[in-house]
Amino acid sequence: MQQEPVLKVTILFYEDKDLTLHHETHELVVSASGRVIIPDHLKEGRSIIAVCEGDVDVLNKLGERISPLKGVA
Repeated sequence: MQQEPVLKVTILFYEDKDLTLHHETHELVVSASGRVIIPDHLKEGRSIIAVCEGDVDVLNKLGERISPLKGVA
């Protein structure tokens, strides 16, 4: 039996109850057309803004200041 391909993605989204931008990383199934299939339980109560390939490290979101990075002038 052939296993469905999966891809690690980071989903950027707003929850319906607030205006804070959130992100989560998941391993999701890829369809035959090459698109990631987002399960309904990840869509409920959310407005998905972007789906990024891999484990994305979000440094700054709307309304936040960038934290100082050590070793950077």
